Amino acid sequence: MVTTGLHSGSKSVKITFQLPYFTHWGQSLLVCGSVPVLGSWNVKKGVLLTPIHQGAELIWSGSITVPKGFQCQYQYYVVDDNRNVLRSEMGKRRELVLPEGIQSGQEIEFRDLWQTGSDGIPFRSAFRDVIFRQSWDPSTEAAAIEGSNSKFELEAESIVVLFRINCPSIEKDTSICVIGSHEKLGMWKPENGLKLRYCGKSVWQAECLMKRSDFPIRYRYCKYGGAGNVSIENGPNREASISLSRSEAKYIYLSDSMMRETPWRGAGVAIPMFSIRSECDLGVGEFLDLKLLVDWAVASGFHLVQLLPINDTSVNMMWWDSYPYSSLSVFALHPLYLRVQALSKNIPKEIKEEIEKAKQQLDLKDVDYEATMAAKLSIAKKIFNLEKDAILNSDSFKEFFAENEGWLKPYAAFCFLRDFFETSDRTQWGRFAHYSEDKLAKLVSKESLHYEIICFHYYIQYHLHLQLSEAAEYARKKRVVLKGDLPIGVDRNSVDTWVYPNLFRMNTSTGAPPDYFDKNGQNWGFPTYNWEEMSKDNYGWWRARLTQMAKYFTAYRIDHILGFFRIWELPDHAATGLVGKFRPSIPLSQEELEREGIWDFNRLSRPYIRQGLLQQKFGAAWTFVATTFLNEYEKNCYEFKEDCNTEKKVVSKLKTCAESSLLLESEDKLRRSLFDLLQNIVLIQDPEDPRKFYPRFNLEDTSSFQDLDDKSKNVLKRLYYDYYFHRQETLWRENALKTLPVLLNSSDMLACGEDLGLIPSCVHPVMQELGLVGLRIQRMPNEPGLEFGIPSQYSYMTVCAPSCHDCSTLRAWWEEDEDRRLRYFKNVVESDELPPDRCTPEVAHFVIRQHVEAPSMLAIFPLQDLLALKEEYTARPAAEETINDPTNPKHYWRYRVHVTLESLNKDTELKTIIKDLVRWGGRSFPPDETEESSSASGANSNKERLASALEKISI
Repeated sequence: MVTTGLHSGSKSVKITFQLPYFTHWGQSLLVCGSVPVLGSWNVKKGVLLTPIHQGAELIWSGSITVPKGFQCQYQYYVVDDNRNVLRSEMGKRRELVLPEGIQSGQEIEFRDLWQTGSDGIPFRSAFRDVIFRQSWDPSTEAAAIEGSNSKFELEAESIVVLFRINCPSIEKDTSICVIGSHEKLGMWKPENGLKLRYCGKSVWQAECLMKRSDFPIRYRYCKYGGAGNVSIENGPNREASISLSRSEAKYIYLSDSMMRETPWRGAGVAIPMFSIRSECDLGVGEFLDLKLLVDWAVASGFHLVQLLPINDTSVNMMWWDSYPYSSLSVFALHPLYLRVQALSKNIPKEIKEEIEKAKQQLDLKDVDYEATMAAKLSIAKKIFNLEKDAILNSDSFKEFFAENEGWLKPYAAFCFLRDFFETSDRTQWGRFAHYSEDKLAKLVSKESLHYEIICFHYYIQYHLHLQLSEAAEYARKKRVVLKGDLPIGVDRNSVDTWVYPNLFRMNTSTGAPPDYFDKNGQNWGFPTYNWEEMSKDNYGWWRARLTQMAKYFTAYRIDHILGFFRIWELPDHAATGLVGKFRPSIPLSQEELEREGIWDFNRLSRPYIRQGLLQQKFGAAWTFVATTFLNEYEKNCYEFKEDCNTEKKVVSKLKTCAESSLLLESEDKLRRSLFDLLQNIVLIQDPEDPRKFYPRFNLEDTSSFQDLDDKSKNVLKRLYYDYYFHRQETLWRENALKTLPVLLNSSDMLACGEDLGLIPSCVHPVMQELGLVGLRIQRMPNEPGLEFGIPSQYSYMTVCAPSCHDCSTLRAWWEEDEDRRLRYFKNVVESDELPPDRCTPEVAHFVIRQHVEAPSMLAIFPLQDLLALKEEYTARPAAEETINDPTNPKHYWRYRVHVTLESLNKDTELKTIIKDLVRWGGRSFPPDETEESSSASGANSNKERLASALEKISI
């Protein structure tokens, strides 16, 4: 036992920490806290614990001596021999307060359990403030419990045992008690058990005076309603024992973590904000429409509504800005979602008529992004001119401005400069190209001639905030979680890159390697992050983003969570996503390659272009291609000319040739073929260090590789596998554990990670450790060798869905591939019959039912897939319901649901079909006006159930 402390006199108290935890070789446990005796949060100065085998467990323990009245916060850490942190507990820091009755010289043992990320999920705002939202105060119930804060007369053999449990979900008129093998614990009878009192923050506890001879004690926690309603926790009995050879401990605090209950499971609907249609909107979904969507969700049995990103994307001021993941500002909301009718209660008649006319003109099948933005901003500007003084001088606006001016001023200034110079490319802004606080102060000065324009941007953001806040509060009251989306990148020409250029690698681009979505990879165009610079203020930019999101959302999706392990980084001159490298990653060094007999780096890292390849690829046109785009540097060997030796240069030159009518074939076909030549390499040379190389993704597909000798091929294949699937795992795990905990601790929102694509083996263990909920799409299984995922085998810590915004809808997927449809029917439906050509309501019902019955925490369905449950909603061609095409970097995001929310709310039949599916799947659903229970699997226990439960307990 390790004892550390300065208070060894007669007025000191001994504190012992105990924790069961299995470590690997070279690992130790350490406790660190907020006071000097525990290192003052410096892990290097924390208290190392000593392991002792106790039965099948490895118990780590250590002691300190402290004065009476001592209190602190503390956490446990796994460290190596040099006290470097390998793993730390998740969740809130532990609170340590000595009991009032403890005497000098006495010992208290804190028996803790390691806090995992999943332990903290019930305390996230999605559960605490929404799903488990209580209209009653459990502290008033607990006040009646006798014996709370009791002071005990301690005899020689007496021990005060404190039972503490976390239980975030409890019904009114229900108490929590401990039942067990001792008469003070009711001899397993709930009505006689030890009643716990509520201590706030979902913690329940009670003290009990025991004798040393009473140990070991076997016990469980249970919920007891008094009228025979009981719910006893799952799992084996808990046990508390003491060492008979030691007699120091007079107090034992059993911190038993979470009450072991059947995990909560719920369902939700996903739809982009812009896709919603209502009778009030102007051509696009609006924040206030969410109230109607929440009503429909509640009636359909859904606890969650999921949206795509809602930040302002107005970079180009045209339809390209429909891409919701390319943020102009990660803090500003999109003016597209403003309801102009709600800007004022005193809108003049002529403006009302203009609004009504715009509604009719914009009531189209799809979103007309440019026309909708123009109409809304024009109308909003007229209303602003009428009431700007009243609004800008109101207390409500002043409060909003004071809370948000840190991002609001730069945003308004950026929007002004964008419109003035007619571009978001700040290199065209003259002296304003580089941001400074002094320049900002002048741009937003009240004395400036354009101050009214600045205020208009303030005004729009203020009303967007009010409208989204109103919808978010409405959702919370209805016990519906509003789930947002955290994009992995920001636009290259954004407020954030203007204000914080040091946080971004502006000479690079972000994307994804080839995967299910695109065999050629993706290039999103965002600059990659300078994580080293971001770490200097503990990722303050990220923390601010999450704080802002939490004002409106209680859950969020982390877009491309793989980017927090490693990002696919491309040079800024790339137009596609194929020839990239992971950052961070351990490259292949020149020395390593030379040891393996690989030495011709010029041959391997330059486009491999031979005359035979040109003739094969371009046929009779090869001479035109060679003359226009290439130089012959030696006989039959070619290289690209300087003006077209990158993908973006090729695009530019092709455009010039097309304008001059010089092309002999289609521009698209020629561009793809020239890109193939540029990508015909085996190794990518690091632009910052020429002695480092990265294997080109799918290098075996290139003729450059195929023309190598067999020995070189085998070496490069082995190094390729090592680079992509082995050597990076530890580095990527450490990288994620630096960044992701900061995100998770920045807010109380429930975090879900989009973990699709090429998944490193370190990803899922880290997500599990941090309590991050993953994503499972049936058509994109994580398991090797499977064509279709098996929802019944998904883990609890997942969101399952039949489709998502980045792929075709259930209907379109079903109808686009006959052979795949046959395989699905045979292998999943387990039928040898011919499947229907169309995705009938019966097919949709089968697929959705698989997902609601899955063990996943959440089953979330795109609204389009739910509409497939009813024939009348399937008249629209299925392909038109697809939201995004990841293979097209200039895709127009404009899908609108073809039925209004008002109509859906009147469709009792569809709501009943969906709610029955949720109910049959054993998932929780929110109460509506006609129901008293909040859960399909809620506690409807009675005396018969109590008797059955008690029979299963081993006494």
